Amino acid sequence: MRQGIRLAALAAAVVLAGAARAENGKVEAEVFAKLPQSVGNIAFTPDNQLIFSHHPFFSPDIRVARLTSPTTFEPFPNAQWNTPRKGTDQYLDNVLGLRSDESGVVWIIDMGFRTQITPKLVGWNTRTNRLERIYYMPEPITVKGSQPQDIVIDQKNRKFYIADEHIGPGGDGSHAAIIVIDMDSGVARRVLDGDRSTVPENVPITVDGNDLTVPGKDGKPAIIKVGCDGITMDVRSEWVYFAPLSGRSVYRIRVGDLNDEKLSPEQLSGKVERYSDKPNNGGLSIDYAGNLYLTAVETKSIGIVGADRKYRTYLSDPDMVWPDGITASPDGYMYVSASQVSAAAMFHGGKAENKTPYLIYRFKPVATGYISR
Repeated sequence: MRQGIRLAALAAAVVLAGAARAENGKVEAEVFAKLPQSVGNIAFTPDNQLIFSHHPFFSPDIRVARLTSPTTFEPFPNAQWNTPRKGTDQYLDNVLGLRSDESGVVWIIDMGFRTQITPKLVGWNTRTNRLERIYYMPEPITVKGSQPQDIVIDQKNRKFYIADEHIGPGGDGSHAAIIVIDMDSGVARRVLDGDRSTVPENVPITVDGNDLTVPGKDGKPAIIKVGCDGITMDVRSEWVYFAPLSGRSVYRIRVGDLNDEKLSPEQLSGKVERYSDKPNNGGLSIDYAGNLYLTAVETKSIGIVGADRKYRTYLSDPDMVWPDGITASPDGYMYVSASQVSAAAMFHGGKAENKTPYLIYRFKPVATGYISR
């Protein structure tokens, strides 16, 4: 099915798994899809096509896919773009973050370090089934260790805002940053590099009592620390919200300040506001009422920060292992993947605990969300 299928048709075949309920007993999450490979992030087009990345942590052959049924997928935008080739960079190499705009263009962040090509932002127009545009992110926009992996599309100010968590090869989160790309000129800037608001805090990521560690520079186990990960923006395009995965704080900055090229790094840092408490979280999304939704990777749950700026658990499920990408759909639901990253062999003495199926959930948010944030 070259043009994919509509989510309305998929909904008729949704598998309702054990209900996941919030503390108030009212919010339920449904298992919407059961897939054979780990799902990273999710995007929706205006006509409800579900596009997703296979999590790059597991080195998938198909980097990006379109859901064709609750258990099947096809390469997106096609097989050729999912096949690395010599003599060109017109392919998807290493993808986690992606998002659709209101015109049906799916914007895909290619981190590039799997086959050592320049990181880029690829736009594929689902209405014309053609390449829309490529924005490149060479040095110094990206740096050694860069892992740009989540995106906000700001049509009002004609900008993309990309979170670089800086845990790619050679990275340790210490140079996490936000990348700002001008849609019209293609000019990119790297801002808040190494800022207190983007770098990870020295707190462990603990899943089922197990601190996740990686080999440190001395060869001994060191807690994994992940920098600026989730990023989103309110409906008025006034505030960008962001947070390191490893850390207890959500931050925000006015869009006008983020785009003010006259501000020095120190002045820009001074414009950042600590917004709320949080647990270690990956994905970040927002609804029209300004509620933030966070994927709490340690507790198999989705959290919410409302107008009172206080964090609370919204829903949870024992099979929601490492909830990752979270996004709104035109159908009124929010969707979240359970990537099982924390169950991988490297975190369990070489014995893999991740297993099929890999799940995509959906749930009703407090208020409707929107696809480009």
